[in-house]
This record gives sequence, structure tokens and C-alpha cells, in this order.
Amino acid sequence: MRRNIGGSSPWEAVVGYSRAVRAGNVIHVAGTTATVNGEVVAMGDAYGQTRVILEIVRQALEAAGAGLEHVVLTRMYVTDISRWEAVGRAHGEVFAHIRPVSSMVQVAALIDPRHLVEIEAEAVVPEGT
Repeated sequence: MRRNIGGSSPWEAVVGYSRAVRAGNVIHVAGTTATVNGEVVAMGDAYGQTRVILEIVRQALEAAGAGLEHVVLTRMYVTDISRWEAVGRAHGEVFAHIRPVSSMVQVAALIDPRHLVEIEAEAVVPEGT
């Protein structure tokens, strides 16, 4: 059973993707940036963007019937690896006790040059949830 969960990104319809997809008890959350109502927020602030992103991820998970506690993997894409501590601190504040596997990778650019961070997440919920 597959369920698509839409978000508010202006690129979802254009590119043809969902904010999240739940397939059985697995939820995949698309690469998420600090874009709220079509506007980039926390510009120039990697920590702030990461916090906003993780809130959007949380909302997508809840719409799919899960929570942050179900996250088993995150992938963080950053445009400047020298900001890793700010991104890592924000990630750690959310996932300190959950401790999913995680990667942080520097990329040349994201879809908007004002984006400093993009995060994907995967979650697994107990069977029957």
C-alpha cells in the first residue's frame, strides 16, 4: 500500500514528487529545504535552516502516521561543509536520543542559492501502525 503526502514546496508539482511517501510501514521523506510558503527562511543561518527543515520533516512524518522517533536514517546535504557544526548541533538537538544513521555531504549547490542545507529522512513504523 502506497500513500503520497504532499507538502507546500512550490517545486513538488513542477518536478513531480511528494514531500513524503509511505509504502507499508516505511516512510521516505524527500529532500527538504528551509522553504516555508514558497519563501526561503533563516537565510545565511545553517543552524536555523536545519531546525526549520527538521520541523517540516516532523510534520510530513506525522501526516504519514509516524514521528521523529521512527526515523532510522537522515541524509544531510550542505553547500559549505565548514558549517557542519551548526547543522550537526541542530540535528543533534532533535535526534540525540533517537540516533538514526546519518550522512552529511557537501554539494556544489541546491535548488536555490539561499539554501544552505537539504535533508532527506527515512522512517520505519511498527507493523499495523
